[in-house]
Amino acid sequence: MAPATTSVQTLPMVRSIASLVVAAIVLLPGCLEEFVPVEESSNWDEGYFLIDTSLHEDPRNFTVGDPVENETWGNSTWAVFGNEHGGNCCEHYLAGTKEGWILNFGGEYPTWSEDRGLTWQEYRPTVFSQLGCREWKPTVPGQEGLGEGSIVQATNGDLISMGWFPYPSSSGADQFYAFFYEAESEEWSWCFNRTPEPFYDRSWQVEVIGPINGGLYGNGPWASLVISNFWHQVQNVGGQISTDGLNYDYFGFPDRDESLDVMEVDLNPESLGPEWDFTKPHKEMRAFPVPSGGLYFPSYFLDGSDAYLDTSLNWWTGVNMNGSSLPSQYCSFDSSTALHCVNAGQTSLMHMMSWDGGETWENRTYNLSEKATEIEEWEFHSNGVHDLFVLNARFQSADGPDVDVAYHVREFSESLEPDMLTYLGQGDLDSTSGAGNDIRFDFASMGILPDGGSFIAYHDSTDPDPLFGVEMLLPQSYQMSSI
Repeated sequence: MAPATTSVQTLPMVRSIASLVVAAIVLLPGCLEEFVPVEESSNWDEGYFLIDTSLHEDPRNFTVGDPVENETWGNSTWAVFGNEHGGNCCEHYLAGTKEGWILNFGGEYPTWSEDRGLTWQEYRPTVFSQLGCREWKPTVPGQEGLGEGSIVQATNGDLISMGWFPYPSSSGADQFYAFFYEAESEEWSWCFNRTPEPFYDRSWQVEVIGPINGGLYGNGPWASLVISNFWHQVQNVGGQISTDGLNYDYFGFPDRDESLDVMEVDLNPESLGPEWDFTKPHKEMRAFPVPSGGLYFPSYFLDGSDAYLDTSLNWWTGVNMNGSSLPSQYCSFDSSTALHCVNAGQTSLMHMMSWDGGETWENRTYNLSEKATEIEEWEFHSNGVHDLFVLNARFQSADGPDVDVAYHVREFSESLEPDMLTYLGQGDLDSTSGAGNDIRFDFASMGILPDGGSFIAYHDSTDPDPLFGVEMLLPQSYQMSSI
């Protein structure tokens, strides 16, 4: 079936000198009053290039500074987008592809840009799903109800995603739609899935590295695993699994106190392709794809031990090749073969990195106790091609409002010390996660493009709903190493 897409072209914006001056003043975060300004003549941006922003509807200046010293350097340009580009009232679910697409499934349908945000497309289900869906159900395109979904690129280039529509509409209520983009045919398709378990709240999605021999669940080059924020993390009910990206079945998880046979899992790949910079799921999946096959759940069991799902979709207690567990629930690989893990405290984050599958670790602590009373949301991403690690945090500042920041660690293979701190937006809005709150920012979300530019969700008073920015000022060296 041919894809059903709509395309929206953003309009050029006439920018006057006066508007630039106003933007530069207005967009400075309120928390920066405590910073010590330095002269722009310091040439902090020497060796950087600015991607043309003349066609972007909403370029903004974000303040950058020293991540260790109390200094600001100047401004970095980011293109800014709202929930009309794939989000909803309270969140964006961002991901990237090896082809350079920005993906967003925060709202009702898969939405993407192939040109760094200049134009956007959206896939909406047709009236009838294609042949091959086990459960047939006509729908009313555009009338599925308020939705929220998840999306990620598999290592073979396919896009696996799903949408949950919890509210009544002309199509019904509490609906599970699978949306699948096949890289080979470059076509989208969809299937309705009767949810065999109660499905509640935001979904997280991840690729199980194959080839999969899943028995009753089927076979395929990979499996797609979806969990619900509430039912998995609170109730440990289980999730939904598919080996074709379209038809999902209930998939049970082991009890948290269960004792399973132990499996040594190879977490020390010799080499990885650039696709491994993009298959990282959202951190709240609390699992990561294993290059040798399967899916790894660090610190899954109550005693702190790990769980491992193999390519036959069987569960084990997982350990690395020296018999150890991993130090955090939040870990992922990138194409450099580095294994990154992050732990969060009340006002601190610790980045840990291993080059030998978790046998030895380097670490760096981000202590925000002087600025923050609480870290509310956070996310991380890394790109092995550019030797780049980015840590995003949204924290309650000691002065009152919430503040969004991003730490860039360039050349993490040499040092985990960050070299740039970016303040995203104005840092002037308090928001709360969870239903029933008028001003909501439910979770952090981000990615890194193949050219090394980050795209990160944030929230400030310029919009009642969360925004996301796409980085436009990049090191010139990235032009040589981009795929």
